[in-house]
Amino acid sequence: MTKKVAIAGVGYSGFRSVSPDVSYREMIFEAAVKAYMDAGVEPKDIDSFITATEDFIEGYSIADEYTPDQLGAVLKSVHTVTGDFIHALNVGCMMILTNAFNVVAIESHCKASNLVTPTEIVSFGLDPVLNRPLNETPYFVAGLDMNRYMYETGTTKEHCAKVVVKNKANALLNPYAAYGAKIEVSDVLDSQQVSYPLNKLDISPHADGAVVVVLASDEVVNSLTNKPVWIKGMGWCNDAPSLETREWGDAVYARLSAEMAYKMAKISCPRKEIDFVEINDEFSYKELQHLEALKLCQKGEAKDLINTGCTSINGCLPVNPSGGSLGVGHLFEASGAQKVLELVLQIRGTAGERQIKNANTGLALAWRGIPSTSGAVVILGKE
Repeated sequence: MTKKVAIAGVGYSGFRSVSPDVSYREMIFEAAVKAYMDAGVEPKDIDSFITATEDFIEGYSIADEYTPDQLGAVLKSVHTVTGDFIHALNVGCMMILTNAFNVVAIESHCKASNLVTPTEIVSFGLDPVLNRPLNETPYFVAGLDMNRYMYETGTTKEHCAKVVVKNKANALLNPYAAYGAKIEVSDVLDSQQVSYPLNKLDISPHADGAVVVVLASDEVVNSLTNKPVWIKGMGWCNDAPSLETREWGDAVYARLSAEMAYKMAKISCPRKEIDFVEINDEFSYKELQHLEALKLCQKGEAKDLINTGCTSINGCLPVNPSGGSLGVGHLFEASGAQKVLELVLQIRGTAGERQIKNANTGLALAWRGIPSTSGAVVILGKE
């Protein structure tokens, strides 16, 4: 990219298992105020706004009509990306690269505690003719994929349980994580079986929260902040839409998204050039599967990284230092926003007790979850 784009400000509200004391609008407002103060802007300085949300999760149609007020975006350019926050971040970046915009604000939120039957809502994403009549939950699909992945790579349930133990321990160092805990591998293995080989603690619990990020072009960012975090590469991919046509055991969407981002960032050896990652761990095995898809190790080697402690905060390749979704909470379309937030804090050196040494370049991967094969990657770094 000849023109460059940076993150000038971030703000968040949450993340909690329940939030009966605030509405999602109040959460967005709090996150927006923090982000604007961090970026040194006011709503009048922002050229356009993006919200990343899915109407079906929100519970009503055209949900983006309910977001301009709290963003300060009334009567201004606003549009919605019905995908994960990282999809919206990529769109915002491309908007600035057109030279038509200099400052763009992006919002994503989750009020999962408002959902009475979240599993049934997600199940509506299954094919209505071939899959939904089987009356199986998304966890059944995850169990099939987990079983295939374990078979192909020699990964065991113990390896997956170690991911849970690591991420929940990381979350204890994170003041905005909802599910930090000190547990053992045996706790994960002994938890209730949901859909073999998936146990209850292998699944990320839901959380409420909101994140707002302010993007700025290289022409104006230095006048706004002295701590910009630069977008070095981005990529996205929608793989096979149906259960019958996808490649079980592999995260093709992650691999293709990463290849696009690596090419843009001119990264030829990810393992050497990426300092840390925040990647989707909605299910414990997904962290391992995604590490391999991102070419941070060979297929079947992720289990060795977790075994040797390489993916711990003090390891050679820290993975999900924030606690990931297993420790922070699963935020639906805002999951990628939490991961981008962590990248910014780490690269700025403001991540507190969980701060990684030499956090110069980080990668975030979002996956929209079952039954989709939709992913997006962004690579952030210092100048």
